[in-house]
Amino acid sequence: MAGRRETGLAAVAGLVAGVVTIGVGALVALVTGPTSDPLVAVGSAFVDATPAWLKQFATTNFGTNDKLVLAIGEVVVLLALAALAGVLAARRWAWGATLVVLLGAGSALAAMRRPEAGALAAVPSIVATVAGLWTLRLLIRRIPGPSASRRQGALERRAFLQASVIAGAAGAFALVLGRAFGANARQAEQARGGLVIPKASTTAAPVPAGVDIGVDGVGPWLTPAGEFYRIDTALTVPSVDPATWSLRIHGMVEQEVTLTWDELLASDLVEAYVTLACVSNPVGGDLISNQKWLGLPIKGLLEKANPTGDADMVLSTSVDGFTAGTPLAVLMDGRDALLAIAMDGQPLPFEHGFPVRMVVPGLYGYVSATKWVKDLEVTRFADAQAYWTQRGWSAEGPIKTQSRIDVPKGGKTVPAGPVVVAGTAWAQHRGVKAVQVRVDDGAWNDATLAADGSIDSWRQWSWTWDASPGDHKLYVRASDPSGPQTGAVQGEVPDGATGYDSVKVKVS
Repeated sequence: MAGRRETGLAAVAGLVAGVVTIGVGALVALVTGPTSDPLVAVGSAFVDATPAWLKQFATTNFGTNDKLVLAIGEVVVLLALAALAGVLAARRWAWGATLVVLLGAGSALAAMRRPEAGALAAVPSIVATVAGLWTLRLLIRRIPGPSASRRQGALERRAFLQASVIAGAAGAFALVLGRAFGANARQAEQARGGLVIPKASTTAAPVPAGVDIGVDGVGPWLTPAGEFYRIDTALTVPSVDPATWSLRIHGMVEQEVTLTWDELLASDLVEAYVTLACVSNPVGGDLISNQKWLGLPIKGLLEKANPTGDADMVLSTSVDGFTAGTPLAVLMDGRDALLAIAMDGQPLPFEHGFPVRMVVPGLYGYVSATKWVKDLEVTRFADAQAYWTQRGWSAEGPIKTQSRIDVPKGGKTVPAGPVVVAGTAWAQHRGVKAVQVRVDDGAWNDATLAADGSIDSWRQWSWTWDASPGDHKLYVRASDPSGPQTGAVQGEVPDGATGYDSVKVKVS
């Protein structure tokens, strides 16, 4: 019985030491930068090593909560290893200490290998490891031995638990401080809060009445900023002070160009309604949103730099090291490809790229929508690979024509008679020309299209079905100027899912 009790207390000692380690690492990262935080560094290394199939599994099953799930999983695993280190240390100190040092060395290496790593990237992991070892040693020594009397054992256990509570609370407090009070974050928040959005030199065309189909269950044509989907590789949202931001355009160009924040604000800015979509969006998925953006056309900057030779790609880089490869021809063909600074008339939210991100109509985000962008290198697809291309996704990612049934929901029971079927379709930079609905194996029926808000935006539709009793399956397909979307079923990897969205309904 005493052995079990000692093992349990040793596991508690390891858990508390783990909390202290995590908290101290986050606190020290206030000085060395958020990506040097051991938790962030290890999590980011895991994201970078994630194969395409696992990334798609996480996106499909957890959607925009994928990072939260990863963070929770990471903490659970690390705390389990910390508890193991406590048990090992109670039996032989060298065993437990070795495990702690190995974990610290792994997080230090992960931090040093980040693209944005500074000279002090390993410091939080080193300091955190020392703090964790000291805490573990302190608590292990306070575990009552098997020879202690009942009264003495009770007193020692009480002292152990008191020390554990104090150390654990200190570690948790350090973690909260480390995550909440970064200097860069404060400056960036102040800058965003005081930013006055310039007026557009070219405003977007007025949105016609009727872009919203007016059917309950179909979301708004303009996605609220707080509901805009978010898929990226950043475990911690970068906090960039716009006063320090600049964009460099270089590579295969006649003239290297540097753009500062003040120069960007003083430029001729353009408004555009653009629907963005994630390549990981499954058929019928919701990783797609529409907004009004304000930004500087990328074409003008590239013309100023004057690409040379056989350049065919622009490799954009984020402050967190993410890269995307965008076809040069797309950025130069006159579409509203922007360095965006605002959405919905407000500065970009931090999680959507403040202060500056790319918005390119007609391309999936993984090849075009770089957030927190800081660098554009004019190059060739044959010479450079972007982040997701290195992991098995296609080099170019034109968005495929797709459609979705939003109502009725799958599995719903509806009454016989007139039933409204409605949803959304998209074919960015081509335009949705028609939507059709099919019941079971019947003929395709033309749906009514909502007003067209922009060639680069999605379009809502509806169709009234004279439903007969029984179990039925509804299918939808959209057409662009080239014809109907394909019904061939393909998964998201390597260049986007295809197939007809469908829902099963019971008619009573």
